[in-house]
Amino acid sequence: MSEAGLVASLHQLAQVQAHPSMAAAVLIGVVGFAAALIPGIWHVLRHVNTMAHEGAHATVHSAMGRPITHVKFGFDGTGETGSTGPDNMNRFPGMFIGYLGPSAFGVGAAALIRSGHIVAVLWIGVAALVMLLFLAYKSLGVILVIAALALLLWLLDDASVPAQVLTAYGITWFLLVSGVRVIAEDGKGAGDAGNLHKLTKIAPSFWPIPWLLGSLAALVFGATLLL
Repeated sequence: MSEAGLVASLHQLAQVQAHPSMAAAVLIGVVGFAAALIPGIWHVLRHVNTMAHEGAHATVHSAMGRPITHVKFGFDGTGETGSTGPDNMNRFPGMFIGYLGPSAFGVGAAALIRSGHIVAVLWIGVAALVMLLFLAYKSLGVILVIAALALLLWLLDDASVPAQVLTAYGITWFLLVSGVRVIAEDGKGAGDAGNLHKLTKIAPSFWPIPWLLGSLAALVFGATLLL
């Protein structure tokens, strides 16, 4: 990994990259769906979804003035974000947003791609992972964050711009599709649903409904931006 390569990639932030052909965009979408649905691949890549999930918790809790105490990642794909502050409805936005995090990040990435700032998707991913690195340093799962960060930096340093563009597309599709999968999979048994039940007294079975509707809307909207 060389400093010159990363500096050259940083210069791409001020530039607009060419979109791949429609056929290539569709093919990457198929690959993104496959990565989120095929068991063996999903077992490895589901950690990307978990990082986006916990990153959303941390971002919104912080925005609501609730300092983050820790972020933990498990090698089984689980995660946990802790915050301090009053035990009241101030907690609600940060607790609710987790399952919509991957979808929200996916839509944001798709919007950047649509504008032509495609390499920026990877650099924003680097910035987000660096922040998670500091929050999760006490967790053994921080190794997963380090691995993802190292991979992105390697791509930005050594890969060609077209390869970086394809990678940004692939990550975006994966976030959009995996957001739907995890919500459908976890359902009312989701830990966040249980925590929201304790806070609001609304049944755990209710919470997957707005999450699923939101993630499906994000998938459809994100697809219109990418194709």
